[in-house]
Amino acid sequence: MPAWALAAGVAAVLWLGGLVWFAEGIPGTVEDPDSTTDAVVVLTGGAGRLRAGVDLLARSQAKKLFVSGVYRGVDVQQILRLLRRRQGELDCCMVLGHAADDTRGNAAETARWMREEKFTSLRLVTSNYHMRRSLLEFRRAMPGLRIVPHPTFQPGFMANGWWNWPGTLQLVVTEYSKYLVVLMRPW
Repeated sequence: MPAWALAAGVAAVLWLGGLVWFAEGIPGTVEDPDSTTDAVVVLTGGAGRLRAGVDLLARSQAKKLFVSGVYRGVDVQQILRLLRRRQGELDCCMVLGHAADDTRGNAAETARWMREEKFTSLRLVTSNYHMRRSLLEFRRAMPGLRIVPHPTFQPGFMANGWWNWPGTLQLVVTEYSKYLVVLMRPW
């Protein structure tokens, strides 16, 4: 067997093993649902993320809610209307970030805002399959801060038997590949 074939085989086995490790580590529950933090940070892009963040703020689990990656032109009032919240209920404590286009940008945008606010802890709200990569980006951008993961769960994401569901399999493979890129990227 040629050396390149052996190397390719070993790489494939390592990649597949890592994929299984990654998929099996996707959170199935919120492990610390009750602790308070200075901020709740929501990454846009997944169903239920924004509602979860607003609910956490409404339960006084943080002083402020920062939503990173919001489309330009969207304001707090529009979000509150979308979520059927009363005007004046939470708009004092919601801040929208419009600068981020990706997870790395979310981390950088949030780090700037956390420094401005002089906050030292945050609860990170994103989809369960997106959490591991998000935590990696956020911990790199904000070393020393306490980051509490708060995954959300999409109805179409089939965590059990994920390899049998083409949509879930594709999502897990894509997210794992992105995670590897971030892991290998220099700071």
